[in-house]
Amino acid sequence: MTEPYTVEAQSKDLLVLNMGPQHPSTHGVLRLILKIDGEIVREVQPVIGYLHRGMEKLAELGRYPHFIIECNRADYVASYAYEAAYVRAVEELAGLQAPPRAQYIRVICLELDRIQSHLVWLGTFGLDLGVLNAFWYGFRERELILSLQQELTGVRMHPNYFRFGGVKADLPEGWTDKARRACDEIERKLDEYEEFLAQSDTFVMRTRGVGVLTKEMAIDWGVTGPNARASGVDFDLRRDEPYFAYEEFEFTIPVRTEGDCYARFEVRLEEMRQSVQIIRQALARLPHGPILQKGWEKGYQFLMAPTGEHYTRIEGPRGEVGIYLIGDGTTFPYRVKMRSPCFQNLSVLPELMRNTLIADLVAINGSFDLVMGCVDR
Repeated sequence: MTEPYTVEAQSKDLLVLNMGPQHPSTHGVLRLILKIDGEIVREVQPVIGYLHRGMEKLAELGRYPHFIIECNRADYVASYAYEAAYVRAVEELAGLQAPPRAQYIRVICLELDRIQSHLVWLGTFGLDLGVLNAFWYGFRERELILSLQQELTGVRMHPNYFRFGGVKADLPEGWTDKARRACDEIERKLDEYEEFLAQSDTFVMRTRGVGVLTKEMAIDWGVTGPNARASGVDFDLRRDEPYFAYEEFEFTIPVRTEGDCYARFEVRLEEMRQSVQIIRQALARLPHGPILQKGWEKGYQFLMAPTGEHYTRIEGPRGEVGIYLIGDGTTFPYRVKMRSPCFQNLSVLPELMRNTLIADLVAINGSFDLVMGCVDR
């Protein structure tokens, strides 16, 4: 384990250095103001807000279904996450229930999205650490999932597919067979990823013992998702507070206790394997029947949620995605508040990055899988 640099800075002034905001160094428009003593980072101040679009306020300006497509733009690497959380919140407030077939389709979409999101992270994280082939390989397998998504929804990203009471369209003919083949191919490739990354001296030296987040710190700072589970926090909403049809599937939640960059890599790699298992089970047991609650084929456009407030959450690829919703009995939401996992996860970075090397700072930042659209909204 890498020992932290505890030597205090001398009386000389520290050099102030801007890292970002540009995509290659900080995974989006994140700005890190560093105070450095040579190669040692003494202080880190994150600056956010460059991608703020006022999404929560925009939700009040349209009817309930009009905000579904806006949700896709929050976490633009995993668009289904916010879409699912918002649709679930409205359904629970309005007393709607999607048919079993639609619930299974939602699970399949969410798990495919989790895999492709983790593949983006794997590729860019490898790029950060000098393992270029991880980038090419990860994006190669991601294309399998984007092609499935395009066939199902008409687009590769930002699907706007979930609907109150169900989903927009049924699975195309032959789609399930293609999804099974994609799962087989991805599962084989995951073993390859683990083999060549675990054997890369560069990757291992730059991740093991670097950026250790303890279990106590993860809980205190509200860190969720793979970053928390890599620190020993054994919690996943799909298992512990199941929604849609997750309670009907068998899967394991990967947990590590080391809390370093390598543990965060291990957790995400195993999560992809578990997602493959969930998808296979859902495809094998996919119910027949409608994909929308009867009578809501067109009427969802004029949904009137009752007066009241509700909070719901789902397990996104980066942690807990929450939606706090207030209805006032009209077709417009009175208030929508989005709980961003990336915002919470980012808040602990200054603690982890203090007294590390600049090179370690790059590894720590990359290991947390931040999406700035999710942070800023």
